[in-house]
Amino acid sequence: MARNPISIEVLETLDAIERRGSFAKAAEELNKATSAISYAVQKLEEQLGISLFQRLGRRSVLTPAGRLILAEGREILQTTRRLADKAKEVATGWEPRISIGIESLQSYVDFFQVISAFLLEFPTVEIDISECVLNGGWEALEQGRVDLLVGAPGPVPSLKGYRAVVIERGELVPVIAANHALAKQLDNKQNTERLLAQLRRIVIHDTSFSGITRSEGLSSDGQMFYVQNMDQKIHAILAGIGIGNIPKHRIQGYLDKGILLPLGIQQKGGVESFLAWKINNKGKGLKVITDRFIALQSSK
Repeated sequence: MARNPISIEVLETLDAIERRGSFAKAAEELNKATSAISYAVQKLEEQLGISLFQRLGRRSVLTPAGRLILAEGREILQTTRRLADKAKEVATGWEPRISIGIESLQSYVDFFQVISAFLLEFPTVEIDISECVLNGGWEALEQGRVDLLVGAPGPVPSLKGYRAVVIERGELVPVIAANHALAKQLDNKQNTERLLAQLRRIVIHDTSFSGITRSEGLSSDGQMFYVQNMDQKIHAILAGIGIGNIPKHRIQGYLDKGILLPLGIQQKGGVESFLAWKINNKGKGLKVITDRFIALQSSK
């Protein structure tokens, strides 16, 4: 098999020539002789049987074929740089990628502030975020699909080797849309309790695949309407399809405007939320993120 003439070094040379506008300036940047730059380009042109540059006045301008090679080549250069960075991180205990599952009831504001600050300091670490519901988060942690859970509901599964820290959980409010057909009849506690069985519950699917799924909040009496995430649940309630428990911070604007109305019904006792990860996960990036989440909770 013929040797590929397009090397990382020659791609760096083409990149420097295009950015600096001349062979001489590219040579200066790369700390090479101008003749060495010219020779590298000429050799590549001969091996490929095409022209890569053309002269326009004093500038060296890429031909269409040259632009194609450089455009694709810059992606290769970026990939190799990221690869080198990640290899260094792995060798020093830093993970190249951290997968985080966030419970659907958790506030996103604090969560993304912590992630944003982390990425400013460690920009080469990739973050993969997924939404979890109830048992689905614990299952994802056990199976290694996520490295960290944020806002996972208790109880913490026993004998799994998890480190779990209690974190703040937002207030849940059972609500109905003001435009719902029965909303005007819910004028007192007695009417609400009488009509509750007629109100369809909007429920987010537990994201557990193999475990026993569960629900939380309102009773399971009456007809169900299942959705995939919290945004779908909110919009289903706004559309008058049914009722459901929603974190207050997600719907405060709708409550203030009277678009959503709180239901005066008895709530079950609160459930603790946890920040959780496997004890045997020694990644430095994970430790930084968990420490910052814990510090944020302590400051409240």
